[in-house]
Amino acid sequence: MNVTVHDPRHDPPPTGWSGFVARHHLHAPWDYALMGVEAWLSRNPPLLVVAHADGEVVGAMAVMVCVPGRGDNYAPPRTHRLTPTVAQVYQPWLGGEGFVVPSGDVEVVRALEKGVRARLGPPLLGLVYRNVPASLAPMVAGRGRLVRPVTPAASVLENRFADEDEWLASLSRNRRKNVRRIDRLIAADTSLAVRFAAARSDVDGTVLAGLLRTHRAKFGGQPFDPRTPVAGAYLAAAVRRADVHTLTYSDVDGQVVAFSTYLDHPVTPVLQFWASREDRGHLYFDCHARAIRHVIATGRRQLSAGRAKFEQKESLGFGAYPMRVVGVPGPLVGR
Repeated sequence: MNVTVHDPRHDPPPTGWSGFVARHHLHAPWDYALMGVEAWLSRNPPLLVVAHADGEVVGAMAVMVCVPGRGDNYAPPRTHRLTPTVAQVYQPWLGGEGFVVPSGDVEVVRALEKGVRARLGPPLLGLVYRNVPASLAPMVAGRGRLVRPVTPAASVLENRFADEDEWLASLSRNRRKNVRRIDRLIAADTSLAVRFAAARSDVDGTVLAGLLRTHRAKFGGQPFDPRTPVAGAYLAAAVRRADVHTLTYSDVDGQVVAFSTYLDHPVTPVLQFWASREDRGHLYFDCHARAIRHVIATGRRQLSAGRAKFEQKESLGFGAYPMRVVGVPGPLVGR
C-alpha cells in the first residue's frame, strides 16, 4: 500500500482521485478543486491523504492542520516541523467524518494515519476524528484512544414516504397545520421571490458568505472549532456545481434575505448552510420542508441536516443520528 499526502493549494490531484469520488458518490466538498479554494482561505488548511493499492485509491482522509496560536494568519507554510500541531480528520463544510475507506479495512485507516504522522513530523501532538458516525467509530477507535459522544447528535430523516401527503400525515397535527400555513403565507407574499435550483450563476458568493457570517454571529462560535468562516470564493465555486442546489429567498429589490445549500447525493443529500438576514423563522421551516419534498420526489433514502435546532427538525420527522469524536495521542497515530 502506498500513501501520499497532497496540499490542494499546490499539488496536482492524486492519481485516480476523480474516479474514486465518482465511484463512491462523495459529496461536493471532496472535490479537489473545491478543497483547494478552502485551503487558500483557511487558517487551518486541509491536506488530502490518499492510500493506493494495486494502482487504485482505497482510502482517503481530509486532515485540517491546526497550529495553536496561529490567530488570523492565512495561507501558512506547507510544513510545521518546529511547531506543535494537532491534526483534525474532518470535512469542515460537510459536518460528517473526514475519512473514506469503502472496504472498512482498519489497516487502510492506520496507513493513512502513518502518512499524516510522516508529513507533520515529531511536533504532531495528536489526531482528532470529528463527527464520526457511531457505526464507523470502531474503525478509528482502539487501545489508548479516547472515544466520546458528540452532542447534540446529527439530524437525519429516513425517507419512508411514498409521497408528500404521506410525509405530512406522519407529522403531529399542529406541525402539519403549521407547514400548510407557511406554504400559504409564502405563496401569498408578493414581496418574496423563491428559487431552488442547481448550478446557480445568478447568486453572488460574497453576498451569501456575508449573510452567513452575520447569521452565525448571532449564535456565537462553537468551542474548539478549527474552521475559518466560509469565504465568498468558496460559495461562489460551490453554488455553480451541478450537484449543489441553492435555495434563495429574495426581496423586491432582488436582495437575498435568506438562503440554504443542498448537497445532492444518490443516497443521503445534505442540507449544508442556512442563513437569514432577519428573524424569519417560517423560512427556516420552509427550507427544510422543501428539502424533504425534494428528497421524496427524487427517491433519496435519507436527508442529513446537521446538528443545530434538533427539536424543530424532529417535529418535521428527523431522528437523532449518533456520532463520536475520537482522540488519538501522538505516539499512537498509525498504531
